[in-house]
Amino acid sequence: MAKQPEPESFMDMFSKIGRDLRMPQVDVDAILSHHRKNLEALEKSARATAAGASSIMARQREVLQDSLREVTEFSQNYRAPGNPQELIAKQADFARRSFEAAVKNAGDVADIVKKSGAESVDILRARIKEAMDEIRQSYEKK
Repeated sequence: MAKQPEPESFMDMFSKIGRDLRMPQVDVDAILSHHRKNLEALEKSARATAAGASSIMARQREVLQDSLREVTEFSQNYRAPGNPQELIAKQADFARRSFEAAVKNAGDVADIVKKSGAESVDILRARIKEAMDEIRQSYEKK
């Protein structure tokens, strides 16, 4: 039996139709470069987010260690005074210091989250602007 010729691939047929109709050439390298830049921007954004999460966890660990140290110091230095007013004053002072530390630490964590999110968004925003410039330039060439 005679060997049947291999049928053309879909891409070959599509390319032939494009040449026959004189359709504009598709710059595959430019498309890949564009998407590569998009993926790189997403990767940078993800790294910034991960760094922020790491900073938050480190700060929370510090807060926990400070809190445990403070509670330990308070309990070791605690001696029940004979006067109930002194006992209440010591407990109120400890509660006030604990509350102030909690508010300060919550503010610190919120700042870290804000900075991390802003950095991540700025990276993506810059890439979007760059992509829009690329598109505008490609139309200007034509």
